[in-house]
Amino acid sequence: MKPQIYVTRKIPDQALQLLLEHTDVLMWENEDVPVPRDILEAHIRQVDGLYSMLTDTIDATLLQQTTRLKVISNMAVGYNNIDINAANKKGITVTNTPGVLTETTADLTFALLMATARRIVESQQLVMAGQWKTWSPMLLTGQDIFGATIGIIGMGRIGEALVKRAQGFQMNIQYYNRTRKPELEHQYRMTYTDLHTLLATSDFVCIMTPLTPETKHMIGMDELKLMKKSAILINTARGGIVDEAALYEVLSQGGIWGAGLDVFEQEPVPVDHPLLSLPNVVALPHIGSASIQTRTKMAIVAAQQLIKVLHGEKAEHTITL
Repeated sequence: MKPQIYVTRKIPDQALQLLLEHTDVLMWENEDVPVPRDILEAHIRQVDGLYSMLTDTIDATLLQQTTRLKVISNMAVGYNNIDINAANKKGITVTNTPGVLTETTADLTFALLMATARRIVESQQLVMAGQWKTWSPMLLTGQDIFGATIGIIGMGRIGEALVKRAQGFQMNIQYYNRTRKPELEHQYRMTYTDLHTLLATSDFVCIMTPLTPETKHMIGMDELKLMKKSAILINTARGGIVDEAALYEVLSQGGIWGAGLDVFEQEPVPVDHPLLSLPNVVALPHIGSASIQTRTKMAIVAAQQLIKVLHGEKAEHTITL
């Protein structure tokens, strides 16, 4: 008899077929709407495995209702949607999908940096609205990227991949990380610095750190006030790392030049969110890993991790605190 699992969103066929070979699959068939909490609660009581998304809140209350659950496979690198301590206490293995999306997310991060710096979205809107009347010396002028200073907060896999892209633009690279990485400093000729110095001296500040209790609102009013008036903040990590109220105030008053945001504290971000009213904000719908190839790979890796645990094998990407 196959173990029973619940998949909280419609996933690519390659991953689904893999799951069907090894498990009895129940699945929320909607691709664009998260599974309702009551339906998730009903299914989690009767399954051996849960295949979850970053939009699913797997908290202690939900986990208390499980009796058979052995594994939660999260189709994401981040896992702040899951109460890891509560899962570990119940002997439930939690896995994620690191590595697969590194290059794709770094691509998006640098694309967002460029779009914000060169006012790409504003420029397209001008053309589409028929407001481009003539060439003008200072029309939609932005910030230079080549040779500028980039400050990267968090030097994990994606942070390192971003460094490689910055090298192509001959950027001056500095970073702040919980632990210093001398070997990477030598390899990429980059500089380690404290957070305040990084904020004060960078033309572009890119957030690449996970969201944890320690990094919650890591970038608040005090930190934003340290940044140059010409600086740009880029966040493709998690929304809760930035105090959005403080960011709106600083941006609207010209305290920094712009922001590119792929993530928000509440997702989907409400259309009346103050940040969306600002012309110097480029806002994206959490598409950091959104290439066809990468999302398919993520789905397959998540399926493989789940199957391994249910077969009594050790998953490569197990999360413990």
